Formats: sequence, C-alpha cells, structure tokens
Amino acid sequence: MTMTRRVSFPVLLGAAGSIGCGSPKLASTAAIPASTGRPVQVAVIPPMNWSAPPVGHRYTLMPTPETTVWGYYDPGAKPALHVASGDEVEVGTVLTNSPTNLMRNGLDSKQVEPFLTELYAHRPQRTGGGHILTGPIYMDGADSGDVIEVRFKEIKLAIPYAYNSFGGRSGYLPEDFQGMNRTKIIPLDSERMVAHFAPGIDIPLHPFFGSVGLAPAAAVGPISSAPPGKHAGNLDNKELVAGTALFVGVQTKGGLLEIGDGHAGQGNGEVDITALETSLRARIQLVLHKDMHLTFPRAETPTHWIAMGIDSNLVTATKTAIRQAIDFLMTQKGLSHEDAYMLVSTACDVDITELVDGTLGVHVMIPKNIFLPK
Repeated sequence: MTMTRRVSFPVLLGAAGSIGCGSPKLASTAAIPASTGRPVQVAVIPPMNWSAPPVGHRYTLMPTPETTVWGYYDPGAKPALHVASGDEVEVGTVLTNSPTNLMRNGLDSKQVEPFLTELYAHRPQRTGGGHILTGPIYMDGADSGDVIEVRFKEIKLAIPYAYNSFGGRSGYLPEDFQGMNRTKIIPLDSERMVAHFAPGIDIPLHPFFGSVGLAPAAAVGPISSAPPGKHAGNLDNKELVAGTALFVGVQTKGGLLEIGDGHAGQGNGEVDITALETSLRARIQLVLHKDMHLTFPRAETPTHWIAMGIDSNLVTATKTAIRQAIDFLMTQKGLSHEDAYMLVSTACDVDITELVDGTLGVHVMIPKNIFLPK
C-alpha cells in the first residue's frame, strides 16, 4: 500500500498537466496569486521509458526555517526528511532574494511569499553560497560510492514573477559594469509560459532547479553552494526540466540531497550570474543505485544522455566533459576508445553550462536517435 506522509506544513500543489508528445505540454491551470504560496502552472514533457521501482511513500517537504539550509552542502547537517529508494517527494523552494530588496525594485508587497518572509525573519548569521536550499533529504541505505538518481517528474511555477540581477563584482563581465548593481522584476505569463522581459521581448519558460546536489565527504566538511562540483550542486544546467533525471555520486552516508535555486528559464552560460530566478514546486522520485559508480554527475532526457565536466579552468572542464562522454559511450554502448572519440566529434554537442560560479561547467549532449534499435 502506498502511504502518504507530510513533513512541515502541507501546501496544495495543484493538478498535474497532461503528458503529450514532442514539445512540452502545459496544463490550463489558471494563475493563482503569489501570496497564497501555491503554484500557478505545470510544465511537463514526455517521460523517459524509465525502469522505475514502484513508488513507495509520498512526502511533502516545504521550505521553513527547520527544512532549509542557507548556502551550504554539509555532511553534518541534520536531515529534514528520511526516504527510501523509490519514494516520491513534493518539494517546494523559494527564490533567494530578500523581500526588502524585491519590493525596493518594484515588486508589490502582496506578491511576496509568506515562506520567504518567514525565512528571512529567521535568517542565520552564518550563510554560505547565497542559495536557500530545501533539505537535506537522507536516503536510507545510501553510502559512499553509490549513486542517487533524482527524477524530475513535475516542475511547477509557484509565483507569477522572477527576477534577474547583477553586480559590478560578479558575472562574466564585471569589468564592463563596475560600480553597477541592478535587479529587474520580470512578470511570468503562466498561460503562454513566457516571461515578459521587456516590451516586444518574451522569453520561453522551461522551469528547472539551478542547484540540486549531495553533501561532500565528512572529511571535507561544509562547502559553499555557489560552485558546482562532483557533488553536483549549482550546476545551472537548463536541460534538467520535468521529465529528466540527474545522477549524482554519493560521498557521505545518506547522500543528504538539497534542492533549490529555482529558474523559470536560463541561457547557457548564465553570464550575468543569475537566471529567471523564481520559486518552484516539484514532484521528484529518488532512486538508489548500488551498481552504478560515477566520478562526475550525469543526466538523461527523453532525447539525450548528458555527460558533465566541472573545473575552475574552462579548458579542463571541457576536456573532462568530453572524457566523460567517451567513457559513457564505451561502458554503456560498447564503443572502442577511438570510435567513442570520433562519435563525440561527429554527432554530439559540447555546450557551456555556466561561466560564473567559481568552478565552470561544460556538458556534452549525446543524442539517443543515432543509436538504431537492436
């Protein structure tokens, strides 16, 4: 029997959208005022043919002072929730910006989420990479060397706006914007699933989480949520929308998954250091793999496998991503070292994931349709 357990206070997440083929299909859910803290839209794409364990327990985990971490992936953090492989979690996240700053830049006070106000009222003195992350989620039985798969079954907009901001000491071109700071509130159209960036400019929405990661090894201790790494974390990979899966190697007992940094959309590179930053709600399924071992995170979409490389040097990150793609093609598709190298060059795309978070990200998109049915 499937049981439902709730952690923190429950929030109505709304009905799921219908699943179609091809482009993402959107539910016809009407917009709901942001002050309710409820989602306004669902974005779902056709799921992969996952070999999934049956869903076990279902949980709800919403952001409160007791269920969030400010800017760290910490192997010593107290779990907010325990799950088993196959369990599903309805998880909520909030954007990382203070109500004061949002209102200073034009947001109506009625649109500030109660979650966000409560979190900033209890903001800890010591914070790390700037992200408000929901969790940690402890997976029973997970230990160093295993892999946790995060399946993004649904991702929903929670509020009808996002923001983008930059400062003169961050982003990829700080020398061009010295002494400048700007935050722009951007309305989100949940019916058309676009962001109204400016008159005559609409940006298609593809909600995903910028930061999804596990804790490092106990010997490492807490690490900032800003730079991504082998633990995943702040990947800012815009491919990880609903209907995809992220695979991350476990470094400490239980994994201690944290999730946040909601993006309504983003360009590859995230060059000014922020995307369409917003609050999201999602339904994820967590699966433990004892027979899989990864050095760097990998991902899967309905159309591609994704190999990743992360390093403080862009050349090294690129070489790592390509080597990870070659490794995948050799171990999973049986190609020789030489053929795998040539296939990456002739059929795969090497993309910059992000350029602004200390360590830089590169990913290789390996198309599934080049492999003929056996």
